[in-house]
Amino acid sequence: MDKVVASAAEAVSDIPDGATIAVGGFGLCGIPSVLIDALLLAGTTDLEAVSNNCGVDDWGLGRLLMERRLRRMVSSYVGENKEFARQYLSGELEVELTPQGTLAERMRAGGSGIPGFYTITGAGTQVAEGGLPWKYDSEGNVEIASPPKETKVFETHEGPKEFVLEHAIVADFALVRAWKGDRHGNLVFRDSARNFNPLAAMCGRVTIAEVEELVEPGEIDPNDVHTPGVYVTRVVELTPEQAADKRIERVTTRPRPTNAEEA
Repeated sequence: MDKVVASAAEAVSDIPDGATIAVGGFGLCGIPSVLIDALLLAGTTDLEAVSNNCGVDDWGLGRLLMERRLRRMVSSYVGENKEFARQYLSGELEVELTPQGTLAERMRAGGSGIPGFYTITGAGTQVAEGGLPWKYDSEGNVEIASPPKETKVFETHEGPKEFVLEHAIVADFALVRAWKGDRHGNLVFRDSARNFNPLAAMCGRVTIAEVEELVEPGEIDPNDVHTPGVYVTRVVELTPEQAADKRIERVTTRPRPTNAEEA
């Protein structure tokens, strides 16, 4: 039952080239930065990443992107990463942009054994009709476009509406970061880090968690567990320095008001 491994390098050592990885976090909040760096050092390449975003140019998944380790990205938001935009528009990276709530539910469904679901999000748009550019060629032409999706009309309290069939996501591996975890893999996430980390943890066939604080089994109140240990395969305990190394996605400040302004 003890799922703790000695190092991040050991935890990711069996992730092969070409694997699909689900990665937790939201922006730069709650991202498994230590596991991502271990994967970078391992030289693993040709990866498909499923994550809310691709980090920034020098942190998070952006570090894998800069080294051309990603071949495909399934995400919702990519606006903070200039290299991501450059690779996508130049035909070096395939990108499946997915509405954020749909992405969250696709990951949750994958971990729940639900193969697909219908959602109203995207009905009547190219999300359903197909034709969204997933990959360009080097000349800027669309090389791969999204396929049309099955739709169906359901009766709602507002009358009949069209819904779109979305397929669940099951990743080969999942990388997540928890505020606290025990040796059995029970995890607690804090604040915004709770957004996509539990979903990523659910949808991975093998889930690896880096934890800022490792405790013994029984020290976490069962009512406080966000991800039960049944979903988690390996646990990596972070050093205090690793746990404290957190970046701000975009620093925004304003001048401190003077006493006169406060009055």
